[in-house]
Amino acid sequence: MKKQLLSWLRLLASFTILLVAAIAVNQLYSLSVLLNGLLPYSGYAFLALWGLFFAVTLFTGLRLWRAPKLPPLADRVGGSNFEPYIAYLGKSLAVHRAHPDGGKKEHDLRWIKANLKLHEVDALNATKTVATKNFFIGAFAQNTSYGTTTSLMNNIKLVWNIYARYNREHSIREFLRLLRSVYECLPLSDFNKEELPAHIKPIIQCSFSNTLSSLLPGGNLLTPFFLNLFLAGATNTYLTCLAGIIASKHSQVLSLEDKQEIVQQSMFEAAFMLREIVKECNPILSVTISNAVKKAGIESLDTVTAPTSGSGLAQDIVSHLASSIKHIIMESGKE
Repeated sequence: MKKQLLSWLRLLASFTILLVAAIAVNQLYSLSVLLNGLLPYSGYAFLALWGLFFAVTLFTGLRLWRAPKLPPLADRVGGSNFEPYIAYLGKSLAVHRAHPDGGKKEHDLRWIKANLKLHEVDALNATKTVATKNFFIGAFAQNTSYGTTTSLMNNIKLVWNIYARYNREHSIREFLRLLRSVYECLPLSDFNKEELPAHIKPIIQCSFSNTLSSLLPGGNLLTPFFLNLFLAGATNTYLTCLAGIIASKHSQVLSLEDKQEIVQQSMFEAAFMLREIVKECNPILSVTISNAVKKAGIESLDTVTAPTSGSGLAQDIVSHLASSIKHIIMESGKE
């Protein structure tokens, strides 16, 4: 069924493209005839310019879409097909500006490993920056279309940033391959309930430890609210860290052994980066939310009407209670 559906979609796409092309050619020809009636040979010049424009657009698109032919990966470092792949990496890898032997023409294995390590440091820094942004997006815009779309776009931009760092020449087709490989390595892309605890564990650990061990200015009643924000932000951050690190690991693969270890190594490094980010974001989020809650509480208490000479006992109690709570909140904010 899946193959039949894909074949039908390809046929539908081909039909649509041919139909649009036929309509475009007919309209262009009609316009050229009209121009020829106004000025001799102007219609032919018009068609020639459009043909040239189409040829340049097609050539540029093919160059962007064309992917380099990759040599087969060796089963291990030093195994069969290892030397051709190293030779390919020596030509395709972008030279890092901080590489001490960046001007060297011959790129051996030692040169490639040093270059990859420098690119990895930049990729990790970029991943941490984007993951920090996605922490606050996940915390404040959880379960919203804006938060989901913004986080997704940030992750796609991050993968492109990492791909562009490692590769000298860029190909849309190769980038889409990398994007697909990253997605397939993420949790829930191919649902497997046995893998979920390993991904959930670092999120729970950093959220509980950073939230419950901190002194929340708003008091213990706000702890569930803070914990909900931290869980949403930490989940968003973990997925971003995982996507960035997996993209970097895929760009550093030297053998099939390295490819098989990508997910496990990325999970470990993503959990470590997650703890660092949540630890840095914890004070900012705690203070921001606490101050907002206090301000909202004080403004809400201000709406309670003061007792008058004709008010009853209940109104006097409510007014006195509101004044006392307002005083407690203001005093706690000065601490």
